[in-house]
Amino acid sequence: MKEKFNLEFLIKSSPRILYNRLYTPAGLSEWFADDVNISKNIYTFFWEGSEQKAELIAKKFNSYVRFHWLDDEEEDTFFEFRISVDEITKGIALILTDFAEIDEQEDAIDLWEQQINDLKSAVGG
Repeated sequence: MKEKFNLEFLIKSSPRILYNRLYTPAGLSEWFADDVNISKNIYTFFWEGSEQKAELIAKKFNSYVRFHWLDDEEEDTFFEFRISVDEITKGIALILTDFAEIDEQEDAIDLWEQQINDLKSAVGG
């Protein structure tokens, strides 16, 4: 059984630029995968000879995107990128939600931290 976890990262970007990197194939291929194709709501992510498909299950412009891996047998799992704007400082946080087996959670967090560092580089912050 997979457990949900959340990570929060401060990102120096506007919500519009960040959302573009989280939702569009061109934006996702800058930091998340080597290449990304989309057909209807199915995103195909390519990494060094392997591929994985995810369905876009929810989105709100400049706010969040939520995907479900098609090969994940647990239907209630997802990974989500949520953009949060601090009302006082106007700082932007990216809140990542994902699911992993307890004994794989540390590795999943390490991988996301690497990915988000690539995202920060892609948006210049």
